[in-house]
Amino acid sequence: MLQLEEADVQAAYSRIKSLVHETPVFSSQALNQLLGCDVIFKGEHLQLGGAFKARGATNMVYAQPGSELASGVCTHSSGNHGAALARAARARGVAAHIVMPKNASPIKRRLVGYFGGHLTECDNSLEEREKILKAVADSTGALYVPPFDAPLIIAGQGTALLEFKGQTPKLDAVVVPVGGGGLLAGCCLVQDRPLVYGAEPEGASDAARSFATGERVLAHTPNTICDGLQTTLGVLNFEIIKRGVTDILTAPDADTIFAMQLIWQFTKQWVEPSSAVALSVVMRHRCVFVGKRVGIILTGGNVDLDRLGPLLLNSQQIDHGIASLTHH
Repeated sequence: MLQLEEADVQAAYSRIKSLVHETPVFSSQALNQLLGCDVIFKGEHLQLGGAFKARGATNMVYAQPGSELASGVCTHSSGNHGAALARAARARGVAAHIVMPKNASPIKRRLVGYFGGHLTECDNSLEEREKILKAVADSTGALYVPPFDAPLIIAGQGTALLEFKGQTPKLDAVVVPVGGGGLLAGCCLVQDRPLVYGAEPEGASDAARSFATGERVLAHTPNTICDGLQTTLGVLNFEIIKRGVTDILTAPDADTIFAMQLIWQFTKQWVEPSSAVALSVVMRHRCVFVGKRVGIILTGGNVDLDRLGPLLLNSQQIDHGIASLTHH
């Protein structure tokens, strides 16, 4: 199997650093007091297109010779990768064909169109997505850019931690949301890194189960509000994660909603549930992180309020949750 290393992440960073944002880091003293650890957030929700996915998509698109891109690029995506690829393709001056399930977030579908992508809807199963993508690729001749299971994608995503380390030295741990595993695997490639933890919803815990058993879960039925974390781990991603991750921790969606609203309240940053799951596992597994400097990569900020609205906590419920943290 192809071996990736930090040199690939460094090369990716050299390629894309003028094409993506250097996203900010920030923290909340009040939140740190509640948690009993110093949490430093890396704001990838402020990345171009609203998610870290811009890094991997840009790296793969810009690594290709022009001849490979003559017919454009294509992919399937639940949202953020599709928008990131559409943006990278437009910047490179080529077409982007994006296959998205019908239940994808409307805001993420709109982003694909905003960046000039050609959107094709499909039924919600992975099998249907792959079937429709094959038809699109066959009819257009476009180059397939995988959402996560590709060396150039993984290396590009790893630049988030490479950049984070330069901004915030001496982190003890970094917590990274995991779906397909591109970002988590990319972080594992960075040398002299802090301990790397994956964060995953309990209702889509294939990565945690894969890591615990050493055998990649091939299929599952996710049940989570974290729409960006519903897919199973990629093959190459899992091989890297097995070697480099300290643990993969999970939290229920109720904790993630609470964590998301705490981020909104204490940092004034607008993040989606797939980002907030990282804070929720820090809260749920506080014994692992107490007294440490913990980096959290906030992966995206494309919030679908139509879906989340009925699930949000009222002020009394938030106050009760904060009181529970204080007395924990």
